[in-house]
Amino acid sequence: MSHNPLNQSSRRILLKHTLAVSALSITGLAGLLVPTISLAASLSKAERDAMTPDQVIEHFRQGNARFRENRPAKHDFLAQKRSSAAGQYPAAVILSCIDSRAPAEILLDAGIGETFNARVAGNISNRDILGSMEFACAVAGAKLVLVMGHTSCGAVRGAIDNAELGNLTGLLDEIKPAIEKTKYSGERKGSNYDFVDAVARQNVEMTILNIRKNSSVLKSLEDEKKIKIVGSMYHLVGGKVDFFEV
Repeated sequence: MSHNPLNQSSRRILLKHTLAVSALSITGLAGLLVPTISLAASLSKAERDAMTPDQVIEHFRQGNARFRENRPAKHDFLAQKRSSAAGQYPAAVILSCIDSRAPAEILLDAGIGETFNARVAGNISNRDILGSMEFACAVAGAKLVLVMGHTSCGAVRGAIDNAELGNLTGLLDEIKPAIEKTKYSGERKGSNYDFVDAVARQNVEMTILNIRKNSSVLKSLEDEKKIKIVGSMYHLVGGKVDFFEV
């Protein structure tokens, strides 16, 4: 029987060293280096707690780069499932749209136990979502609230075109303030996707403002620099996720 010099412990150390080198080459900034984490298991409390909100963003930025280059990390999802069964320590809570083309975990190359996820058409916030975010950050220890919009958003287009359909009508009403706030000199119609995308970006910004306004818990955590509340836009063409602060 041949002897494999890389036992399980050695492979884990090698993986962590590789991740650290990759982070250095990508960021070039010591302040944004992502603490080494294991992709073979779910995120541990120690690994999550060692990350700052900015490092969580950088971790996702690197994950999105892997997604765009079609070189996803070799997640062992069964191992992640087993290691997270007794407890979870996600680094972020993500509020994104229900659009089938924009699954946040895949776009950011995240694994099981790494993110809390809330999805609703037009990535708007409401009382239930705010309560979920408060649990994620104040109770479970997540470091980042990430609101993710995307290009060619059907909910945003529906709001622009005054679509009406049952309960959807009220949901689209929550997006309409972003239409009025959007500065755009071209054709302001749902058929103009440049305008739709501009409104989608404005809608992300307004969702962030509403989170701060309607959740004193999250606002206090952000003021204390324990968390960050940031926005992002996913581009259906090209696959890039742009991160921005509001």
